[in-house]
Amino acid sequence: MAASSGRGGRLASLVDPGSTAVLTMELQRGVVGPGSMMPVLAEQVAASGAVDAAASVCEAARTAGARVVHCTMETRPDGAGGSVNCRILGLADRLRREGTAPTEAGTEGSRLVPELGEDPRDLVVARWHGLTPFTSTPLDQTLRNLGVTTVVATGVSVNVGIVGLCLSAVDLGYQVVLVRDAVAGVPADYAASVIDNTLAMVATVVTATELIGAWADRGPG
Repeated sequence: MAASSGRGGRLASLVDPGSTAVLTMELQRGVVGPGSMMPVLAEQVAASGAVDAAASVCEAARTAGARVVHCTMETRPDGAGGSVNCRILGLADRLRREGTAPTEAGTEGSRLVPELGEDPRDLVVARWHGLTPFTSTPLDQTLRNLGVTTVVATGVSVNVGIVGLCLSAVDLGYQVVLVRDAVAGVPADYAASVIDNTLAMVATVVTATELIGAWADRGPG
């Protein structure tokens, strides 16, 4: 359903291009592509159309003059700089030791999915440890240096990373907009429940169409 004119006006103000950045979370070939260490997540991403929705949001942001920042996960062949202190990181470390690390720096799996394009205006902030993009990375200071006060969340997964991104952003003082059809998690009904019952409490939840429309109404940046 299209946003009402009142809500549309509030959304347009919230995502003013001069103070907004779209964050993509782990939309990498080794995470959501054929080489994913979690095939069930990659399958859900493909079925949901989340990558295409995120790509359309990124392109609209660039046109409007908002910044796009890709939050990626990379590992070293020797695992240095990382910590194996939870189940999902243990899975990634096992794959690394077996020689199949899906997001090893410099490999095809560490690259962004091709749908996002390679735009020189975009920034990439990689992390070498942990599960979320703000903790002990330059992301917060980078956004502040750009004058960003609103972040738009896209990517994976609603199960862990997107929840962490949104909570960290709120804790750091940002306004958060979550693009419902540009994120994914497994199973799909669980992800929808997390969006409706948790993330909607801390973020403004919109569709890609609503967000793109808010920027389109402002004209090109």
